[in-house]
Amino acid sequence: MIERFRNDGLEFEVDDLGDPAAPAIILLHGFPQDRAAWSGVARELVAAGRRVLVPELRGYAELARPKQRRRYTLEVLATDVLALADEAGVDRFDLAGHDWGSALAFHVAGRHPRRVRTLTAFSVPHPAAWANAGAQQLRRSAYIGFFQLPVLPELILTPRFLERRLLASGLGPEHAHRYAFAENRRALHWYRAILAKPRTPTPRVPVPTLFAWGDGDEYVTERLARRCGQWVDGEYTFEILRGVRHWIPEMHPRRAAELVLSRCR
Repeated sequence: MIERFRNDGLEFEVDDLGDPAAPAIILLHGFPQDRAAWSGVARELVAAGRRVLVPELRGYAELARPKQRRRYTLEVLATDVLALADEAGVDRFDLAGHDWGSALAFHVAGRHPRRVRTLTAFSVPHPAAWANAGAQQLRRSAYIGFFQLPVLPELILTPRFLERRLLASGLGPEHAHRYAFAENRRALHWYRAILAKPRTPTPRVPVPTLFAWGDGDEYVTERLARRCGQWVDGEYTFEILRGVRHWIPEMHPRRAAELVLSRCR
């Protein structure tokens, strides 16, 4: 069992849970989450007999917060995931992600399909799906443009302001408070790295994939969610969760775990 791993001169914390000899599942969180986003899901997966690896990702881990946005591209972030698997002694793994963790999971599965058995993505579709996603999606994604500005977003996203926004978007109070008061603002570079060069596009995904989206999600439109499958060549399932908002792992951990396991079998 491991507690930390290293990559690119950085050090990352990780929860390594369950039987070390069991098939491994890696869970990737988004913004402004941390690995606690998956705590309920991880318990369910361990109870089902899986080994579960939940890293604190770049920009969040205490010793993994580089200042340069070019060190937050999906291509670079993917090397963190592979370094974790290597440190854990895992050649092939099932992969699940939520929010930015979903985008990263698509990239890992597309670029390194030999390492990924299956992919389960929550809330955010394949990065290529965002092109020409429509005016409604542009309005919902306006905050991404704001995050490109230097310094100002960090000043605006005070803990109290962020906590109110997270609560309003359907996240529970315990997680909202935890994320709002965490040292996670450096992770805004995940957004800023969208414009960093050189950019490596996320390829089509050849592995078996499930994408789950809640129809109450205020960040991702149904039109965008339905476009995801156009970039998956492997067996594909699109699951609409009725009455569910953006924060699927935190607010619906049992359902999320069931979906992960349904793809893993």
